[in-house]
Amino acid sequence: MKKAIKYIISSLIVLLVFPLYVLFLLGRPVFKDSFFASFSQFLSLFPGKTGSYLRVAFYRNAMSSCHSNVVISFASLFFQQDTEIEEGVYIGPQCNIGCCKIGRNSLIASGVHIMSGKKQHYFNDLSIPILQQSGHLKKISIGEDCWIGNGALIMANIGKQCVVGAGSVVVSDVPDFSIVVGNPAKLVKKR
Repeated sequence: MKKAIKYIISSLIVLLVFPLYVLFLLGRPVFKDSFFASFSQFLSLFPGKTGSYLRVAFYRNAMSSCHSNVVISFASLFFQQDTEIEEGVYIGPQCNIGCCKIGRNSLIASGVHIMSGKKQHYFNDLSIPILQQSGHLKKISIGEDCWIGNGALIMANIGKQCVVGAGSVVVSDVPDFSIVVGNPAKLVKKR
């Protein structure tokens, strides 16, 4: 019964978000990822479960893939359409998420930043302002059944069933079943 009610509510919210999605489709060819980020900022402002349902309904269509059974909390922002969120993922409040794939049943605590790699911004050419220099986006992968602690900064891939301690800065790939902490994140134990 609970599953049926959840399905009905989810379907109604998809219909509610549909006009917003059509507006997004019309502007996307011109504005690209900045338009996607603008919609993400707008949708991030709706609190509670209703807000999460609204965000998921929009992202199911606008992202590369987003499962219907996920939670995306208040004030969490996405910046790249090429993002994949698998089933059972929980994303806490106030996260900033770039180009990535988040595996099944992973928990992303509040204030986590998942960047699109370590080379998003170049700053080598002193004759060009940093703002005008390009960069390279890399799709970050977070394996299934991971827990990323509060305020962690993720710039590299994380294997399956890993734990990243709160406030850790991940700059190198993390192998499966690892527990990493610190800045830069170091392996402290295997699960």
